[in-house]
Amino acid sequence: MFLSNEEKLNTVVNWLRKSKRVLFITGAGISADSGLPTYRGVGGLYNRGRTEEGYTIEECLSGSMFQRKPEITWKYMLQLGIAVAEHQPNDAHRIIAEWEKRLNDAGGKIVVVTQNIDNYHRAAGSKNVYEFHGSLRILYCTDCSWSEELEPDAAVLTRFKELQTTLPPRCPECRAVIRPRVVLFEESLPRYEIEEFRYEFNNGKGFDLVFSIGTSAMFSYITAPVRTAALQKIPTVEINPVESDLSQYVEIYLPMRAAEALLEIEKRWTTKEL
Repeated sequence: MFLSNEEKLNTVVNWLRKSKRVLFITGAGISADSGLPTYRGVGGLYNRGRTEEGYTIEECLSGSMFQRKPEITWKYMLQLGIAVAEHQPNDAHRIIAEWEKRLNDAGGKIVVVTQNIDNYHRAAGSKNVYEFHGSLRILYCTDCSWSEELEPDAAVLTRFKELQTTLPPRCPECRAVIRPRVVLFEESLPRYEIEEFRYEFNNGKGFDLVFSIGTSAMFSYITAPVRTAALQKIPTVEINPVESDLSQYVEIYLPMRAAEALLEIEKRWTTKEL
């Protein structure tokens, strides 16, 4: 049955009002409303196809490149880091954080699983966040126990620009190369976070509603929870301007930008009658 966007939004609001436990899976699209480019967009890389060194951006941001030429990996990680520091969480991040408080007050729970390394969900106030690809704001030494956690404020931009002056940046204690706690291409996901989330999904109380927001759904660990929820007849929602591989599985597909859609849902949720 064909539903208008208005009917879809109202359906999602009705689901939210009845739900105690809600899962949000987010990708680069949710941060695009902050003005943040995806890694493919940094410095026009998407249009050129290859970096000035002659590599694809995936090769530059890979574990093997970091082992061979860490200065190249750091060059593009810092471009991302500076872009992150120059922007802020948007309405979509803030609304999810507000909904978390709202459901907590009602005895419920919201869990966020994100592919993003920008820390925007936490900066907006979300607490139950699984950052599957890590965070640019945590630095550590590849040889000793030194580490540094950058606070989400204006000083972060200054710190990232300082790191640009000597590539690759080195540990102040042992002079080994340092790196952000992010998952590069070819590297494994953080086992602890994956296991914790699996418990939430399978062995815990499960979820009453599952959202996929702004992800291209390229990775099985992102698509699997949504497809599993759909098979279990749990309501599923995708918010994405462009259809993805998940669009055919979800119950509601909203062809909207993240902030636009969540603002509309919030407006209806706080209205007594739809």
